[in-house]
Amino acid sequence: MNQQIQKLYAKAGKPERLIIGLMSGTSMDGLDIALCSVKKSGAETDIRVLKFKTGNYTADFRAKIKAIFSKKEVDLQLVCLMNEYIANIHSQLINEALKEWGYKNEDIDFIASHGQTIFHAPKSLHQLADYPNGTLQIGDGDHLAVNTGIITLSDFRQKHLATGGEGAPLAVYGDYLMFSKAGEDRVMLNIGGIANFTYLPGNIDASEIFSTDVGPGNTLMDQYMQKYFNQFYDKNGAVAQSGCSNSKLLAALLEGDFLALDFPKTTGPELFNLEYLIKAQEQSLTTNLSKEDVMATLCHFSAEAIANAIKNCVGEDAGLKVFISGGGMHNPLLVQLLQTKLPFCKFLSTERLNINPDAKEAVLFAVLANETLCGAPVNFGNRQGVPSVCMGKISLPE
Repeated sequence: MNQQIQKLYAKAGKPERLIIGLMSGTSMDGLDIALCSVKKSGAETDIRVLKFKTGNYTADFRAKIKAIFSKKEVDLQLVCLMNEYIANIHSQLINEALKEWGYKNEDIDFIASHGQTIFHAPKSLHQLADYPNGTLQIGDGDHLAVNTGIITLSDFRQKHLATGGEGAPLAVYGDYLMFSKAGEDRVMLNIGGIANFTYLPGNIDASEIFSTDVGPGNTLMDQYMQKYFNQFYDKNGAVAQSGCSNSKLLAALLEGDFLALDFPKTTGPELFNLEYLIKAQEQSLTTNLSKEDVMATLCHFSAEAIANAIKNCVGEDAGLKVFISGGGMHNPLLVQLLQTKLPFCKFLSTERLNINPDAKEAVLFAVLANETLCGAPVNFGNRQGVPSVCMGKISLPE
């Protein structure tokens, strides 16, 4: 047997595995690095976050990603080069984090890397009859493995596509294994660039569980702040709170075809971008709104889309626990609007479930890697968009 395969086999069989989960989302605010201790698998998965940090991106690195992000036409040479460049930067951030935390690279069993999404193209978006669903994450796993010396799992979304899904959202798998609770209906709401949630019924029936994107979380607000306020995001929702939501613009924003699609569904900044906003403003004759009023309306738009989706899932008067994670949970106006629109729901941080809400998406990929290495596919029933598969390509460091 190949020596590296023997090492892989031995590490997968350990009673406790140290797995680094990585997440770099559409907001591109940095690389979330979660060092996790993982025992067992499946419904018995026992995971603890030992260390967590967000490795900061430089303005230059962020600009390089944006040059190829969410665009139909890009420099193909640059895409090719960035596949390696992103992996090299991520490797550097991992090595720095381990040194900061007092760990040696050889102490770590596996890396689980989401990579950097540069384009997401489900059929509902591209509408090209001859082509399948598509998505592309770059930041090559072999480069991560070689540069850190750690066995790496990456490119998780392609197996989901290959078995009939849209490549997203993948949260259903980790949310089910980590957060289901008998006798308690839960919604795991992640408000990143795009907002998504997982519905976890208290009967623990995997065939009833699903995840779906619902529409914009922070992406429209972030894009608007970057263009018109020269700020990366609206810290504490301060700009939005200084304006007033405009009902005409809000109504136009809510008329998008995606919002009326059935669950599960996926989307991205390829749809919800400043062009989407401009069209809504032209349609509603609101192009002269103050920038503060536009920001307020965008915040209301995100809240309305999220609240409507949860109501469609659990009913208008359903009272259940909604556990929030992602950058949007730090926007007090957005959270306040959700509480107002869903008065019977109780909003909590995933901190209550012993998972740092900022680390949750990175932890998810550690769980997905653990299932591929040590578990077996959970049977989610024969449903479109939720294939019962293990995911992730394995890269060996030598």
